[in-house]
Amino acid sequence: MAVAAAAVAAAADRVATKMADVIRVEQLQRVYHLGAVDVPALRGIDFAIPQGQMVAIMGPSGSGKSTLLNLLGCLDRPSGGKYLLAGEDVGLKTDDELAEVRNARIGFVFQNYNLLPQLTALENVELPLVYRGLSASNRRRKAEAALASVGLGDRKHHRPLELSGGQQQRVGVARALAGEPDVILADEPTGNLDSTSGQEVLRLFLDLHRAGSTIVIVTHDDEVALYTERTIHLRDGIVVSDGPIPSEQRRGLDERGAS
Repeated sequence: MAVAAAAVAAAADRVATKMADVIRVEQLQRVYHLGAVDVPALRGIDFAIPQGQMVAIMGPSGSGKSTLLNLLGCLDRPSGGKYLLAGEDVGLKTDDELAEVRNARIGFVFQNYNLLPQLTALENVELPLVYRGLSASNRRRKAEAALASVGLGDRKHHRPLELSGGQQQRVGVARALAGEPDVILADEPTGNLDSTSGQEVLRLFLDLHRAGSTIVIVTHDDEVALYTERTIHLRDGIVVSDGPIPSEQRRGLDERGAS
């Protein structure tokens, strides 16, 4: 898990000693203006996620979890409140600066994998690093290490359609890891997988978590949430509960010990 360890080190360098929280939101709001009607999606929420924590964000349709994911991923801006990423108020950044944050400091894992079918697994993992201006040799080294860390070193020259759904999602995880992000944001990462492949991906997240990565999983699946150590529940744009998963209920705790 060399890439995971590098990601943790990179994140630690950016987080000041007094700023233990990778993510902190304070009275975060998002209001959509639909003509003359204002539709509040988030109504002033507060929470913090410290370095190395693995958290599930849950809620029914319309609860605000997708809106929250877009804000945490710097794909949207809040209407009010603050979003601090590794101590920085990203709401104060320009659009170009936000694009840099997304590329350099956030690793995304998508339900639909979002792999380019004409590219190999290695090329898919390399692609975000191209936009960062890394040299060809450097991005190839990082991409190969990331694929090896998720068990796909021998599949690096395969294209997505030559891989199973679980393997494609692992390529997606490798792509997120290769950039050594502050946080990994996963949107329904097992939603398109069968139960066996889904458990393999969740165990991979557990391994990354044990290595120190900060991971946020947005899901509607209670079973997925049981692989995390904490669950934040949203309803109607507010946090209705926020607490740890009891160790006796958690999944994936095996001979390697609790995460």
